[in-house]
Amino acid sequence: MIQQIQTISYINPYQKTQPVMQYKPYACTSCQLPNAGRNYCIFDKNEVDYFVSQKEQALPYLTEILKHSNNEAQVTETLYILDRMHDNGTKGIDKLYPVLARFNDTQSANIQTFLAGIYRKIQVPDAFGPLVKMLIQNSLKPHNPNQPFDPNEEIGGAILSYISDRFSNNVNKC
Repeated sequence: MIQQIQTISYINPYQKTQPVMQYKPYACTSCQLPNAGRNYCIFDKNEVDYFVSQKEQALPYLTEILKHSNNEAQVTETLYILDRMHDNGTKGIDKLYPVLARFNDTQSANIQTFLAGIYRKIQVPDAFGPLVKMLIQNSLKPHNPNQPFDPNEEIGGAILSYISDRFSNNVNKC
């Protein structure tokens, strides 16, 4: 069970002027990635709901995770939280594109799927090219029968969303 926290702040190890974050020391580590018997991730609902409820206050901490983590499950869970935060009306997620772009070349189907879902929602123009690149690179690789789902469905959907939103905006302006 996660302890409830009143506020979220974080300490940047390079700037000791920030207040120390009061959190579970290794947050976003409860993710169970898909396996042969389950084609979806399992997350700690309480932890996810907590971060979502913190809205913009949680963004600096989640940003630090994305900047430094190389753990697929932790990154996947953090991306899921950002996706839920966007759905909950949190502002500023589109400003995280420079941090999210770190994962544009990932080979992880899990990270690709959640990243494409976020890009579909935030519609940052710079994300369109990496989505196309992901789709092309994935289509050139032989299908992995041990992969429980196809990330190209979400990537392709994100690309179509970019195209259809741009097209519909131009039609309405005529």
